[in-house]
Amino acid sequence: MSTAPFTYRCNLIIAGLIFAFLMAGCAQTTKTPSEPKVADAATLRVGVTTTSPPFVFKQSGEIVGLDAEMAREFARFIGKTPRFVDLKWDDQIPALLENRTDIIMSGMSITNMRKMSIVFSQPYYRSGLMAMVRKSEANRFPVDFYGLLGQAPAMRFGVVKGTTGEAYVNNNFQSAQRITAYQSTREAMDALLTPLLVNRIDVFIQDGPILLMMLAENQSMDLTVLPSPLTDEYLAWGMRKTDPGLKESADRFLDSISKSGQLESIVRRWLPYSE
Repeated sequence: MSTAPFTYRCNLIIAGLIFAFLMAGCAQTTKTPSEPKVADAATLRVGVTTTSPPFVFKQSGEIVGLDAEMAREFARFIGKTPRFVDLKWDDQIPALLENRTDIIMSGMSITNMRKMSIVFSQPYYRSGLMAMVRKSEANRFPVDFYGLLGQAPAMRFGVVKGTTGEAYVNNNFQSAQRITAYQSTREAMDALLTPLLVNRIDVFIQDGPILLMMLAENQSMDLTVLPSPLTDEYLAWGMRKTDPGLKESADRFLDSISKSGQLESIVRRWLPYSE
């Protein structure tokens, strides 16, 4: 007896099974995705970038700094437990908008661009950008904006990606020989000190308090900070525009610790050189 009909029937069965399997797979992949988990009402998820001393950094495995201390105090003020979410700087606002965090407390400057997508608390610190250079070459650098602008074509600038320093350099020093964006302050400092000319930068623009803190911790290195601030900025905490209650609580907290003197005490503990 010929085996052709039997083979044909087997092929039909196998084809049917494959088709059914594929359809089941399609049915599974077209299911409506589950809603994102609702944040724990008893927890305050705080977005931080732990490479920004003195605002937020790690010390013996613990997250510390000016904003870290205030995050714990603020969470206590609103009856919640703080949970730090360590993120890259350029992921802070996306994480907030995607409901992965509740608040950004990591030395963030208020800018018009950021205000388009998030809302800020009242400011808690006045800051500004400064320039770090090699100490052995400091005499060749002008100390103010116009001096840097005049020398920009012969200079290689370093910035941290996603910061006001990056925006400032891109907007004001387009004539620079090179502008390199790094993931962290430490990477940019390493680029200042590297002996490899191809990777070296001449000046690093970053928030003044961060540069001064790093300088204090690395006094033996060939680094210094030019004395004149390049900008005048205000630091605050970022929140979603859809969470006005949290902003109201943040403003009440900052107003309370400002009037009591606690804010000044916290600032001076982490920024002893602050005016």
